[in-house]
Amino acid sequence: MKNFRLPAHLISVLSDEISQWETHASMDNLFMYANAPGEPPEGSKLTKAQSWLRRVNSDESCDSLEVLGFLIENYMEPPLPEKDFWSDEEPSLNEQQQKRIDRISLALARANLQYIAGAKVTHISGSASRSLKDIICKLDHSSIDQEFNRAIKNVETSPREAVSAACNILESIFKTYIEEENLTLPNKQDLQPTWKVVRDDLGLNPSKIEERDLQEIISGIFATVNGIGALRTHASSAHGAGKKVYELKPRHARLAVHGAHTLATFVLESWQEKRNVRKAKA
Repeated sequence: MKNFRLPAHLISVLSDEISQWETHASMDNLFMYANAPGEPPEGSKLTKAQSWLRRVNSDESCDSLEVLGFLIENYMEPPLPEKDFWSDEEPSLNEQQQKRIDRISLALARANLQYIAGAKVTHISGSASRSLKDIICKLDHSSIDQEFNRAIKNVETSPREAVSAACNILESIFKTYIEEENLTLPNKQDLQPTWKVVRDDLGLNPSKIEERDLQEIISGIFATVNGIGALRTHASSAHGAGKKVYELKPRHARLAVHGAHTLATFVLESWQEKRNVRKAKA
């Protein structure tokens, strides 16, 4: 696979951050720890960081995203201060740490990349995934964000795990919707029963939609939920394998993940519209 070329804006932001927070010695150790190729370049800290990142780009034997993950690991996952024994408040990042995370995250997103805990940098695959990621960030629901990251992270390396996470994203969103809208949770709280509660509350019933084209699309959504749920049951890591083992490939997992992300985005946007209408009437 061809080495991913880090865009100029990302190199600029990373060079600035690294040179600001590292000494020459710690920068050399950081790049060597990240397995960046070659000896330390000459020049100022900023020049050194830029040169080394450009070298990562030009070396076809180098996995630039792997190097990038290790370079920013401590910036994106800084150690939290110890909890004060006398305080009920949980320890949190300081302002400088949060600004650094936000700046690097923004530069990554502009390059269609995201950081995942554990020194992983991956592509944000597809516009549906990018839209869903934006909405999740605004909602600040950690369980949904966790499953989103797990799905994206495992598409290539563990398709079964990715399919399981794709289904869990939908379940998390449906349960969150039910709880926040004060609806009654079904006795069986897996994908199909929770989806039924949500779709009925949002009015996503094909038989009640007049426009034929939209009717067909909504019917397709129903089939997508059924398909993703069945795929998790039969082929994902959520259940033990039977006699017949599905030979899931990354393209199959990607199809399930993108389908789940498209549906999730539609449900969340429909929910937001419902809130806006309710607010306008209040």
